[in-house]
Amino acid sequence: MSTVELTKENFDQVVSENEFVLIDFWASWCGPCRQFAPVYEGAAERHPDLVFAKVDTEAQQELAAAFEIQSIPTLMIVRENVAVFAQPGALPESVLEDVIGQARALDMDEVRQSIKKAEAGAGNGEGPKG
Repeated sequence: MSTVELTKENFDQVVSENEFVLIDFWASWCGPCRQFAPVYEGAAERHPDLVFAKVDTEAQQELAAAFEIQSIPTLMIVRENVAVFAQPGALPESVLEDVIGQARALDMDEVRQSIKKAEAGAGNGEGPKG
């Protein structure tokens, strides 16, 4: 399966309708982005059950700004509408596979509970405990 091009028009639909979405924020002028592209495409072929998407930060500046993308490439993983991973830099294939495996293994009920706890802690002026 090839990657899906995300725009501000289809972003919400793609992310909300799919349980597991990887997003590559990139630009055509970015050397590391071009180096990462075949690694990302290869992973897309190895994991046909996941959605691999790309956001061209030049064409989709509003999306890049909304996610506060400071450097590209940046890889983000969204599971069940929760961003569970975001990291700038071109990942080697082995690291990308490891990150995908870790994201697959997450207990999303646990993730949502920890988010609620963090939000509750932030709401009372105390900030998260840790």
